[in-house]
Amino acid sequence: MALSAQEASQFAALLENNREVLVGAWSDQVVQTLRGRLSRVELERQTADLSKGFQQALAGGATDVAHESAAELRAQLSELSNSRARQGFSATETAVSVFALKQALLTVMDGSDATTLRDYVALTAFIDEAALFTFDNYVRVREGLIADQAEQLLELSTPVVKLWEGVVAVPLVGTLDSARAQVVMERLLQTLVDTGSPYAIIDITGVPAVDTQVAQHVLKTVVAARLMGADCIISGIRPQIAQTIVALGIEFGDIATKASLADALRFVLKKMGR
Repeated sequence: MALSAQEASQFAALLENNREVLVGAWSDQVVQTLRGRLSRVELERQTADLSKGFQQALAGGATDVAHESAAELRAQLSELSNSRARQGFSATETAVSVFALKQALLTVMDGSDATTLRDYVALTAFIDEAALFTFDNYVRVREGLIADQAEQLLELSTPVVKLWEGVVAVPLVGTLDSARAQVVMERLLQTLVDTGSPYAIIDITGVPAVDTQVAQHVLKTVVAARLMGADCIISGIRPQIAQTIVALGIEFGDIATKASLADALRFVLKKMGR
């Protein structure tokens, strides 16, 4: 049941005339779901702002959340979802903060009249739209936060370290997929430019298994480094990995390979005449 302009005006007056009672009842409903992670004062401030936002939207003739007079309400709901997502609240806890308005409205309405009940059902549809709008914004913010954290973890998991003057190393740990291989290549090439190092060691000791895809990623990184004028040595070739490479028929060509990072460093130092 859609909310009519007349019903919107009536509910705007109801919210305006019973704001204090409504905010208190609304806060009582929400505080039970937040388990003390938000102060009562902060919660009541948010609830009062949202109550005013709903009242202004309805007073402006809003029959749905997309209405132009609900622009301020949408901004408040977006801010609520953003803050809750960054504070670690769940999607359910965030949505309940809006849904709870329906229960709070019962404290200031007379539900014995059939017309009043129909009006209430129409308003709850408007509140449901607002809660779903909040939920969608919450999901977008959380997805953005997760993507940012994944990128930060990816950067942390692919360090490029300077072992010696003119020698840098990339110790790889874990699975090497396309996205991570791209980060490895970019960071290695940038480090080669910044340090002017002629040698780079790619250590795969921490890579649990080497398949054709992983080998291709490593080889592409070696080729890219060579184009920058740096020779690459692959270290960490354990017996199991050596057998797998032979079984898969993977060819490293003239790329130097060593069993350990120490062996690779000794090899490079020897080539440098040290």
